[in-house]
Amino acid sequence: MEGYPHTEGYDEDVHAALVGEEIREAEGLELIPSENYVSLPVREALGSVLTNKYAEGYPGKRYYGGQEYTDAVETLAIDRAKKLFTCDHANVQPLSGAPANIAVYFALLEPGDTVLGMDLSHGGHLTHGHPVTMMTKVFNFVRYKMKDVETGEIDYGEMREIAKREKPKLILAGFSAYSRELDYEQFVNIAREVGALTMADVAHIAGLIAGGVHKNPFDAGFDLMTTTTHKTLRGPRGGMVLVNKSEDIANKIDKTIFPGLQGGPHMNNIAAKAVAFGEALHPSFRNYAGQVLKNAKAMEEVFREEGIRMLGGGTSNHLILADVYGSLGVTGAEAEKLLDEVGITVNKNVIADDQRKPLDPSGIRFGTPAMTTRGFTTGESAEVAALMVSALKAVGDKAKLNEVRSAVRMLANEHPVPSTFA
Repeated sequence: MEGYPHTEGYDEDVHAALVGEEIREAEGLELIPSENYVSLPVREALGSVLTNKYAEGYPGKRYYGGQEYTDAVETLAIDRAKKLFTCDHANVQPLSGAPANIAVYFALLEPGDTVLGMDLSHGGHLTHGHPVTMMTKVFNFVRYKMKDVETGEIDYGEMREIAKREKPKLILAGFSAYSRELDYEQFVNIAREVGALTMADVAHIAGLIAGGVHKNPFDAGFDLMTTTTHKTLRGPRGGMVLVNKSEDIANKIDKTIFPGLQGGPHMNNIAAKAVAFGEALHPSFRNYAGQVLKNAKAMEEVFREEGIRMLGGGTSNHLILADVYGSLGVTGAEAEKLLDEVGITVNKNVIADDQRKPLDPSGIRFGTPAMTTRGFTTGESAEVAALMVSALKAVGDKAKLNEVRSAVRMLANEHPVPSTFA
C-alpha cells in the first residue's frame, strides 16, 4: 500500500475511496481490455505542479507567459509519439479518444458528409457513428460488418460496395470489441477507389503497434491515426492524433483541437504522456507487448477447450469477446457481477447482432494488458481463464465461488502491481 498521506485526515471521504480502490486493484485481477496500470513516474507527473499551468496554444506559440517548462514537456511528448508510431506529426492535447475522433471529423469533413465505420455490435466503437452519439446529428455514418462472426473476417467486398454507393469522405478502421487484426491495405485500396481519406482508431492496440507486434496502419498508407494513451500503451487517460505525410491535414487537426474544440491543454496529463511514451520506447516494452498476445492466446485455448463460443473464433490481439449466454446460459450482466464477486473484473458486452439489450447483453469482454503488466505468464493466464470458467459454472455454489476467490487473491498477491516498468 502506497498510502495517501495528504488526503488522510484532510478529506476522509475521498481518502477512503482512494484506499478502497487501491485494495481492490491489489487483491483482484483487472481483465477489462481497455484498462491497465501506470507506473509511479507517470502518476507523479500526472499529479505534478503542471496542473496549475494554463498553456493555450502550442509549443513556441502560447497565449500565456511562463511556458518554458510546459513547452519542454509537450515537445518531449510529441517527439516521442512520432518516434513510437513512425510518423511526422503528433498532437498530444486531446483529452481522450472520443474528443480526438471528434476533432478529426470537424477538421476534415463538412456537416452532412459520409463516414464509413465498423458496426458497434460487430466490434466497432461508439464514436464511429452509433445512433446515440451527437456526431450522427452532424455527419452521415454508414457501417460495415464481419463477413463471418465465427472467424472474424471483415466483409471487405461489402465494404467496397457500400463505399462505392455511399461515397464516404472518410473510412474508419478501428474497434473496441473486435479480436482480430484488420487488413489495412484493403481499407486504403477501397478509400483510393472512392476518393476517401483513411483514419485508424488504434486506441485499443496502440501499445501493440508501438511494441512492434501489430502492423502500423501508416505502413499501409493511412492518412492519420487517433488513439487513447492508456489501454495497451500504458499511459495516463488521454488522447492523441497522429498524421503522416500531410502538412495540410496536420494543420487542420491542430487548428480544430485548439482553438476549435478545446481551450488550455492539461499540461500535467501531457507530462504524464511524455513519461509513458518514454517507457514505451524502452526495449522491455516490446517484450511486454508480445506477452500480451501470448497470454490472450493462452486464455483462448482454455475457453475453446471448455466449449465456450468466442466471437471471431478466438483472438489475434489483446482481447476476447465470449458469448457466455449462448454457451453457459449466463447473461453478460450476470457474468460480470459473478466474476466481480470472485475478484476478476471484466465488462459485459454485446455480441454481433445481439438480441439482448446492451445493459444485459449476451457477452463479456476481457483481455490481458493489465494482467501482463503484473508479470503473468501464459501458464498463469490459462489458470485465470480456468478460474473464470469455474466461477461461471458455479452460479449459486458459495463454496466453489469462495474457492475461486481464494485462488484469485493468491495469484494477485504473487504478482503485485509494479511501481516502474523500465
